[in-house]
Amino acid sequence: MRTVKDGATASKQPTRWTPPKPLTLVTVVTGVLVLVLSAALADDQIPSVPTHNMSNKERNELKEESREMFYHAYRAYMDNAYPADELMPLSCTGRYRGVTPSRGDLDDTLGNFSMTLVDTLDTLVVLGDLEEFENAVKLVIKDVKFDNDIIVSVFETNIRMIGGLLSGHILAEYVQKQADVMTWYRGELLEMAKDLGYRLLPAFNTSTGIPHARVNLKHGMKVEALRHSRETCTACAGTILLEFAALSRLSGEPIFEVKAHAAMDSLWKMRHRSSELMGTVLNVHSGDWIRRESGVGAGIDSYYEYCLKSYILLGDERYLARFNRHYHAIMKYISQGPMLLDVQMHRPHTKTRNFMDALLAFWPGLQVLSGDLKPAVQTHEMLYQVMQMHTFIPEAFTFDFQVHWGQHHLRPEFIESTYFLYRATGDHYYLHAGKKALKALQKHAKVPCGYAAVNDVRTGKHEDRMDSYVLSETFKYLFLLFSDPADLILNIEDFIFTTEAHLLPLTLGQLGNHTLTVRDQDDQVHMLDYMRSCPSPNKLFPETVRRPLRDLVTGVCPRISSAKRLRAADFQASNTDHLRTVYDMGITMVSLGEGKVQLLHSFHNAKSPEDAERGLIFMQEMVELSKSNSIPNTQLQAVAFKREGDQELHILEAGPSHFGMELVNDMSIEQRAVFAKPPKMCSALKNADEIRGKIVIMERGDCTFVDKARRAQSAGAVAAIVFDNTPNTSINNQQMFAMSGDGRDDVQIPVVFLFTKEAEQLIAAVKKQPSLELTLMSVTGLKEKLAKQRADTLKTDKKSASKATP
Repeated sequence: MRTVKDGATASKQPTRWTPPKPLTLVTVVTGVLVLVLSAALADDQIPSVPTHNMSNKERNELKEESREMFYHAYRAYMDNAYPADELMPLSCTGRYRGVTPSRGDLDDTLGNFSMTLVDTLDTLVVLGDLEEFENAVKLVIKDVKFDNDIIVSVFETNIRMIGGLLSGHILAEYVQKQADVMTWYRGELLEMAKDLGYRLLPAFNTSTGIPHARVNLKHGMKVEALRHSRETCTACAGTILLEFAALSRLSGEPIFEVKAHAAMDSLWKMRHRSSELMGTVLNVHSGDWIRRESGVGAGIDSYYEYCLKSYILLGDERYLARFNRHYHAIMKYISQGPMLLDVQMHRPHTKTRNFMDALLAFWPGLQVLSGDLKPAVQTHEMLYQVMQMHTFIPEAFTFDFQVHWGQHHLRPEFIESTYFLYRATGDHYYLHAGKKALKALQKHAKVPCGYAAVNDVRTGKHEDRMDSYVLSETFKYLFLLFSDPADLILNIEDFIFTTEAHLLPLTLGQLGNHTLTVRDQDDQVHMLDYMRSCPSPNKLFPETVRRPLRDLVTGVCPRISSAKRLRAADFQASNTDHLRTVYDMGITMVSLGEGKVQLLHSFHNAKSPEDAERGLIFMQEMVELSKSNSIPNTQLQAVAFKREGDQELHILEAGPSHFGMELVNDMSIEQRAVFAKPPKMCSALKNADEIRGKIVIMERGDCTFVDKARRAQSAGAVAAIVFDNTPNTSINNQQMFAMSGDGRDDVQIPVVFLFTKEAEQLIAAVKKQPSLELTLMSVTGLKEKLAKQRADTLKTDKKSASKATP
């Protein structure tokens, strides 16, 4: 192994930690989900919670230690890896694209363009090292070239390379004026950023304006490997605007900002209009969602960040409006106390996974920026406890705070949020939290040749990896946390941090906007759209917010176990075991007719006090479930048909389902219909051959909605219509609901529900005319289609009339 110069060889083997003792897990469910752990830690393992103020002496020592950490990693890279993109700290050599063994898609970050040095330029200025900054800028200008036949990530190249070059250019001109150094500099970094920007532009040539995920630096999209490029993530497409707007305004070439605004506008149009949430992966050509999971972590995180920061930097109020709408939805559906749980964007009461990922640790920092400090304190506290439990925050952890993915890549997000919370509150608790993160890095990640990622937090095993963001973000935020702003050569408040922690001056917003702000005609103005919130100038007392969460992870002993608890979402009235369990919980069921059932809960009727508590939780969940099953008019489906010899289109309003394909916009199913035999479709089908390729009509009852849908799908039906089995129900006298699923996502066909009165019209029409063709479509989509047809007809009539006029 090669050693690092300047005394960087501390020891041959890094210090390892002893894994904590096993934890006894007990789960308590209240409302949606709250999890705690029983206290199974020894006294010396329970993390102490410092409450005293940190002395100026200790704070200064930590600032200098963070500076030394940066230089230990920086010198290791410059002495052993440059001009490679990254340092491999265990091998003590550079990582080159096409030379070092491939890591698959992860290597799309690399472009053989000295990424770590470019990404690190502005950190040198933050540290006040103008001499090394000047030397680094000269190296970048001399050595870095972009005419490489390499496919790179558009997202990563933008935030790391273009962001690094722009920030380096801005600070080079800044120190020219302020410190009278680098007088030779003539904007070379800006020209390099512009060159690279033009190399990314071919990725934006899509029908939606949303860029491809990857592009070839030399040949654009005209390479075989990109011929079938279709997918990108929301964050990948939505984390372009800050850098591209800065590039346009500094270079005077508006094309970059225009393209970035267009991408953001297209993404906004693709949100789910009812939930206001975004999915994670979409098709860049059609705009269709491929993955509809919605959260604030991987794949979507920095899109929300750039909605708010684009307003702050550019002053464009449409981004404030968008952020506020998204934020309100996130706090309504995704935020559950201190936790942030992924949901389906189109079914926001349905959770999609049982873990959280480390990237969401940026969220409290963004909440600070938006002025919503209380939930920021709560989520940060949860993350801090997870960090103390596992030494580092694992790449993903479960709702009960156990390791899901064990890697820790020395990510900056938790330290970033810690810095912003300290700046907003002045609470020294966050200095101590930062100290704990710093000491963990020193003890468990430092190696003779830099800092190595941790392959598994449970074992402490290292990975031969040091991402460029360790120097551009992790150490930058640590240094800023322990620094007095007055000691910095920059006034940090004059800048905004990009998602890669690059500095862009707020004065960029004064250079003029190259695009015209146009509100979509179908966008309604919401009261929340233009609310501005700023942190209170008065210091908060976050301790009062943290105190109730102190034992969230390392815990209190719960009163009851959930091992046998029946959840409302799982309840089936046809299941005798479920009925017996409900009865034991003190719940009685009373039929009110017309398909309605009243649930009555009494502590006195429960089998035990523990059962009574379960019954109360069950009732609370039932209330929430009934709320989630009611749907707005915008989600109503339509069953439409024309009878033989009849020009009138008959439209029956139907309810959607929480499973299967969702018919939105102009999506539709057009096909003949067949009645199921047996009608309720809860046993073996007698006419499966007739159903294949048709829309199957079946009656409610005897089994669950989703079981019926699975049988219809297995028989080859293209869609299914379920009609009510209670007399006289109608869309006019009942609240429409969405049919519930069972959490599995295996139904692919659309399934809609008709009340009895509407179903009678459909059944009569199909029986009278078996060849009748039905159209299934969303009500709003059908109305838009009919309106367009009427407009086209009117236009044609006008043309015919004008031709007939002599």
